Amino acid sequence: MYEDIKKNKRKTGVIVFSFLLMITLILYYICYMFDISSFAAIAIALTFSVISTIATYYNCDKIVLASVKAREATHEEDLQLTNILDALMVASGLEHKPRLYVMESSQPNAFATGRNPENAIICVTTGLLEKLDYYELEGVVAHELSHIKNYDILLSAVISVMVGFVVMLSDIFTRTMFRSSSRDKNDDNKGNGILLIIGLIFLILSPIVSNLIQLAVSRRREYLADSTAVQFTRNPDGLISALKKISSDDSELDVASNSNSYMYIENPFPKKRGYNVSNLFSTHPSIEERVQALENLK
Repeated sequence: MYEDIKKNKRKTGVIVFSFLLMITLILYYICYMFDISSFAAIAIALTFSVISTIATYYNCDKIVLASVKAREATHEEDLQLTNILDALMVASGLEHKPRLYVMESSQPNAFATGRNPENAIICVTTGLLEKLDYYELEGVVAHELSHIKNYDILLSAVISVMVGFVVMLSDIFTRTMFRSSSRDKNDDNKGNGILLIIGLIFLILSPIVSNLIQLAVSRRREYLADSTAVQFTRNPDGLISALKKISSDDSELDVASNSNSYMYIENPFPKKRGYNVSNLFSTHPSIEERVQALENLK
């Protein structure tokens, strides 16, 4: 587990740097399309990239919560949920208790986010609270606590926000490109051709790279979180039953998006669930594979 935590921290650093470079090159290319001088374009791109990366790191949890329109859970309204978390804190060994949030949706699902265990958040849907019994809900909360303990949350939150940011920049570029396609460029600007080509390549490949990064951090961490959750609860049947209920529910989660779908305990898009040859790029292992892994822990 400790080795996985170290790997997650290293991955986060590499991914943050990669996105910083990608965003810088994309912004430089966009500035170029607006005929901004090379020096000014580089200055704007670097400044904006650094500021956005720092802001993303320190506000990733707030950005994610705002995107799903969640409310903070209370002891009065969500007594069972708060009691389960209190009980699991001892087993988890975490010093800081995550804040609990609830989002309105009939689909049973949940995710954890935050930059570290000291600033962690667990968010569940109202459907999860309504459709799962005590031990099933305990298994799900323990799963999300495992993501916090394993530092999966930092990696997930940073990627979620940055992927959304890259998609936004790609949209800006497509609009800019069509507006500027008829403009002639001076010979003086051709000296920056290599940098511009790199920026264009990054821009075109950024959605693909973003998806590949999501896939790289999603599947194995789900297996690890499942097994760690069982260590907390000593009850694999609760989580097994919860996963089966969640996967069989065909309700929609309107606030979910492609940039954050991998954060949830199960894919929030029912039509994309499961894993087979035709769905090779699924962000989650199949429930059948996860249940089999949990059965092996008995």
